[in-house]
Amino acid sequence: MSIKVKSEHILKSLHVPARAESVCTGSNWITAVGSIERDIISPVDGKKIGSVVFATDTEYEAVLKRSVQAAEIWKQFPAPRRGEVVRLIGEQFREHKQALGELVSLEMGKSLQEGLGEVQEMIDICEFAVGLSRQLYGLTMHSERPGHRMYEQWHPLGVTAVISAFNFPVAVWSWNAMISAICGNATIWKPSEKTPLSAVAVMNLVARVVREQELPEGIFTLINGDARIGQALASDSRVAMISATGSTRMGKAVAETVAKRMGKSLLELGGNNAIIITPNADLDLALRAVVFGAVGTAGQRCTTTRRVIIHESVYEAFKTRLLKAYAQLSIGNPLDEKNHIGPLIDKQAVEAYVRALIHLKQEGGNLIYGGKVFEGSGYESGCYVEPAICEAQNHFSIVQEETFAPILYLMQYRELHEAIAMQNDVKQGLSSAIFTRDLSEAELFLSAQGSDCGIANVNIGTSGAEIGGAFGGEKETGGGRESGSDSWKAYMRRQTNTINYSKNLPLAQGIRFDID
Repeated sequence: MSIKVKSEHILKSLHVPARAESVCTGSNWITAVGSIERDIISPVDGKKIGSVVFATDTEYEAVLKRSVQAAEIWKQFPAPRRGEVVRLIGEQFREHKQALGELVSLEMGKSLQEGLGEVQEMIDICEFAVGLSRQLYGLTMHSERPGHRMYEQWHPLGVTAVISAFNFPVAVWSWNAMISAICGNATIWKPSEKTPLSAVAVMNLVARVVREQELPEGIFTLINGDARIGQALASDSRVAMISATGSTRMGKAVAETVAKRMGKSLLELGGNNAIIITPNADLDLALRAVVFGAVGTAGQRCTTTRRVIIHESVYEAFKTRLLKAYAQLSIGNPLDEKNHIGPLIDKQAVEAYVRALIHLKQEGGNLIYGGKVFEGSGYESGCYVEPAICEAQNHFSIVQEETFAPILYLMQYRELHEAIAMQNDVKQGLSSAIFTRDLSEAELFLSAQGSDCGIANVNIGTSGAEIGGAFGGEKETGGGRESGSDSWKAYMRRQTNTINYSKNLPLAQGIRFDID
């Protein structure tokens, strides 16, 4: 079966039209008054999958008004009832996992296994959110004043927005939207303009639940558009909180705009992630983690392994194993499960890959594997590249940057404190890992003297976080946390309450203010 026929079958099974509308209000699609239309080209074969009409100011205003109205109604639903809605949405994702995973793979270019894994993340976060809907706990505190009780509780924010990136077209939205929903908020989704069809498919499934449950329109909305829509959301005081995933440059712009109006932002930005391999490492275990971390999603994850800091005593041995492993990788159509690596998202990404390798050589680095851009049969899109392995120094300017492509930099160290310093000596602070069987080395890496990243792992790689833990990083990664643990607090406002059940009015800190 050809890719074209396959794409038509996938779209049909998910009720995605060849020309998708720009806005879904939760149960209905709105026809845009404008005529700006974007063709969606698959990086798999370079062929058009479909097109999406971009929203205008008219549709944007309709979405905001409906979301504000919905938020007022939705916050009155008991949290466990909100959780039941999320459970039903999760069932839709489970029922359509195969088709949705295939669409993600086709539109974004990641392997089918990773596409299916992304949908599984959506299912998992729905299950997590359902349980969380009965655990939005506050605290009770002892008051210093007699006859008083103090406690804190959490209330919905109102309207939240999610700006998602192309590399995880659907999962990152669910991390935010499902948690935000059980917290009582209405959520607006502005997906990447590079992967909007996956978002359309998801909203079709959500809309089915909204209609069947007779829920108010606007709890979940989708608005497709260019950067202007993201800028409008960031500037709009009706949007209480924005969760933005993407480049550091984009995140800084969002944060500045939101801060000017005293709104809240949750940022998940770039990563420049390293794995430290000590003399005490299990090299076979480390090899598998490095290879998947470096080439998974063709190096287009924020948690991609970009640097490997290897002790000089095992450097050559590990490099030899790594070169052998890379030679076994299969690159091609990501819907073919025999292939490990699919294409980059577009030709601009390929150009960035090529420029990075040129820059590396100019700085004195050494390309020891890969670097090829594939052409010809099976690679018609022009988006397939060969994963590269390079020897480099941590201070190289190109190493300090995040190139969203499968380029892995190898470097050596002598002492562990030196390796940790190298790991931390980048502007980004998302994910990190160490491979060692020495407990003291592991504990040092996890201590305050160790990794400065939001994620620090021992004997597993930098990529592939579970939804149960808070996900996010420090420094230019943005400082946000989403998904698991107590990340739900970002989607709610804290309120401290004090009740006086006595007949007196004592003041705190022993202050006296007497009047007749």
